[in-house]
Amino acid sequence: MNYYILTLFPEMVYNGLNHSIIKKAIENNIININCINIRDFSNNKHNQVDDYAYGGGAGMVMKPEPVYNSYLSIKDKVKQGTKVLYMTPQGKSFNQEMAHSLSKEKDLIILCGHYEGIDERVIEEIVTDEISIGDFILTGGELPAMMLIDSISRLVPNVLGKEESFLNESFSDNLLEYPNYTRPFVFNDKQVPEILLSGNHKKIEEWKRQQSLVRTYKKRPDLLKKCIITEKERIFLEDYFRNN
Repeated sequence: MNYYILTLFPEMVYNGLNHSIIKKAIENNIININCINIRDFSNNKHNQVDDYAYGGGAGMVMKPEPVYNSYLSIKDKVKQGTKVLYMTPQGKSFNQEMAHSLSKEKDLIILCGHYEGIDERVIEEIVTDEISIGDFILTGGELPAMMLIDSISRLVPNVLGKEESFLNESFSDNLLEYPNYTRPFVFNDKQVPEILLSGNHKKIEEWKRQQSLVRTYKKRPDLLKKCIITEKERIFLEDYFRNN
């Protein structure tokens, strides 16, 4: 998996991703992070990449030429039709389903805006997908890009080591993940649920599924509309909330 990040702050991206699981994936050449500094493609001696907006308004806008030329510099390194993802609050909300889909790509180009945004003409020229990480505003697209890379890379084969590591995570089946416990057995007078020490793997898996259903119902009931549950599970939920 090769990522090409068009950014004004390459060191921010490199430093942010150079830790933990993603760092190991980079060191093992499972994923590659390539930052292209848009400022290197400025056409003036001061490396200026922004200008005042036509029509007025607060703030500056990133000029189209440096962005477009930074894209052209890597266009021949990726296959035709490679997705160009523009991080913007106006985009489609990113979710786990999108992460799974994008993890199957060989190459991804991610465009990070700054200031008041990017000249619309270059967005129309190169961007294939606009993606948002939420309904809020940040100073630039670098943090969203890093979140995207982290989320997608975890699903790339051999990054986590075992497929089971992400199969039962939140949103993998439109359910939130069940609660997890570790030692000590008693903490602040609270014990680990006995079922987890039973050694009965079938019962444990049933308990985990039930706990996921309960958590999802309490915290994100909207997700249950997308989840396929059995009649037995429906009855369990009704009984649970009737008695709790």
